[in-house]
Amino acid sequence: MKNNFFFKKQFSNIYKKASRNSEVISQILYGEKFKILSKNKEWIKIKSSFDNYIGYIKNKDYVGKLSPNYKVYSLKAIIFNRLNKKTKNFLPFGSKIEVISENKNYVEFEKNRWLRKKDIKKINHKEINFSKIFRLFLETKYIWGGKTYKGIDCSALLQVFNYYNETYYPRDTIDQIRYSKKKRIAKNFEKGDIIFWKGHVAMCLNSKELIHAYGPEKKVLIMPIFQTIKRIEKTAQLKVKKISSIKY
Repeated sequence: MKNNFFFKKQFSNIYKKASRNSEVISQILYGEKFKILSKNKEWIKIKSSFDNYIGYIKNKDYVGKLSPNYKVYSLKAIIFNRLNKKTKNFLPFGSKIEVISENKNYVEFEKNRWLRKKDIKKINHKEINFSKIFRLFLETKYIWGGKTYKGIDCSALLQVFNYYNETYYPRDTIDQIRYSKKKRIAKNFEKGDIIFWKGHVAMCLNSKELIHAYGPEKKVLIMPIFQTIKRIEKTAQLKVKKISSIKY
């Protein structure tokens, strides 16, 4: 029996256990593919096809067939229920859609649900300008387990770049550290460096600044590299664990 399904809501929390009171460990986006490991009336245990992440979502809002040919390129793409008629709903960055019709400025991805063409790219589009993607999330609220415009955590900020480009990358920092190739012990940093601490990660935009979803500041922000390293060492008693580099 075929066991590939696609999520068909804007996004949803993925829970550690089959309960809304359980820890939120990640999120699933519109058009994301997964396998069902088990299910009951209310919950399904899923395994993400992109990163093999396992958790629970509500047993609804998914389909067995979808052929995505575009993906969302803006932080949040407004959904229209007819041309020029906005709703209060959005698709988050990285959502994968199947365009069923289009006109000059809009595409229809479900019946009477439209997106602006300027908010999407073809499914095979690659974005090598990683800083452009990271900067989309500036000032986004820090939320543990989040990966959208409503909230994102540090490891998700790094993963969404890879997810958009369809390049495998783990979800959690502990696994990202293991997966990422060690670059060097650095006294100087450069654009594209990834700095790992135990439980945290940041990305260098240049030789002086990094960007990260930083819990103590409760948002995504740009900070001086060496000042941040000293702050984390002082406040969290954590030293840099590994330095890697972004593949693009």
